[in-house]
Amino acid sequence: MSAERHLRPTEGRQGTAMRAVVQDEYGEPGTVLRLEEIDRPRIADDEVLVRVAAAGVDRGVWHVVAGLPLPIRLAGFGIRRPKNRVPGTDLSGRVEAVGEGVTKLRPGDEVFGVGMGSFAEYVRAKESRVALKPANLTFEQAAALPVSAATALQAVRDHGHVQRGHQVLVIGASGGVGTFAVQIAKAFGAEVTGVCSTAKVGLVRSLGADRVIDYARDGDLGGGRRYDVILDIGGNRRLSMLRKLLTPRGTLVIIGGETGGRVLGGTQRQIRAMLLSPFVGQKLGTFVAAVNAADLAALSDLVASGEVAPAVDRTFPLAEARDAIGYLQAGSARGKVVLSVS
Repeated sequence: MSAERHLRPTEGRQGTAMRAVVQDEYGEPGTVLRLEEIDRPRIADDEVLVRVAAAGVDRGVWHVVAGLPLPIRLAGFGIRRPKNRVPGTDLSGRVEAVGEGVTKLRPGDEVFGVGMGSFAEYVRAKESRVALKPANLTFEQAAALPVSAATALQAVRDHGHVQRGHQVLVIGASGGVGTFAVQIAKAFGAEVTGVCSTAKVGLVRSLGADRVIDYARDGDLGGGRRYDVILDIGGNRRLSMLRKLLTPRGTLVIIGGETGGRVLGGTQRQIRAMLLSPFVGQKLGTFVAAVNAADLAALSDLVASGEVAPAVDRTFPLAEARDAIGYLQAGSARGKVVLSVS
């Protein structure tokens, strides 16, 4: 990466200043993101200030930076321009200060979770959305967990209701959410089939998948079998095709599958699935994950037991945040992409 591609900080005050990736308008990351020195955030009574060691990068970051699809702006991110200048939510680091209402954390604690603007040296986060960092993970590994792993956990446990002996199909098994979904479904006792590209078959197999389908070589995802649960994270296959792969009482959970549309961005399938579900024997649906301390603690237990391990493909420095997002969007990543902050 050439030096001129790096985001360069502007001059700023010392003491209460921090480096942060910022944007003042919506657009492509390569155009609108820059590195500046800005004031450290102030925390509320129920929040902690975290000195960020690493920040996770997921597809949601691109959506917030670009302001697409358009409904995302109505979801509280700002109509004409970003409400929060600093992107990023996933974080790991050390607690610097705590609000008056915080009871479970104290300065010096190593934590991971989600906050408001983690592409910075400091971030504020609600105590209810962070937890103690798993001791056996590096900060970079821990930063890969929060959004992607919590989404996978909620998909497997709360929406797929995966049980021991279930046949589970994970479409998009090599991505951020998919790598965790494969491992968590295995931890729940399922027999897991992962779907990915040719270059990523080895990764998915290493995660413990019982069977791996290369979608470029094998368009038949069934192979003569039906699945109790399908987790569709990275596909855009028709509902009719996915239903044929399900058992008569099977469950389809659509977590991803983007088309790039400005208005709905690929959520048309989710909407159709929810409308159809009440009229068929199969359960078809989707959900929006919400990271919380209880689920972070559950993930910590899975990590401590050795049943789940973050698959970190590549770590970028904070100054290369634009390139990190671009690398993820290009579909090159095998697992998670992380920013090393401090």
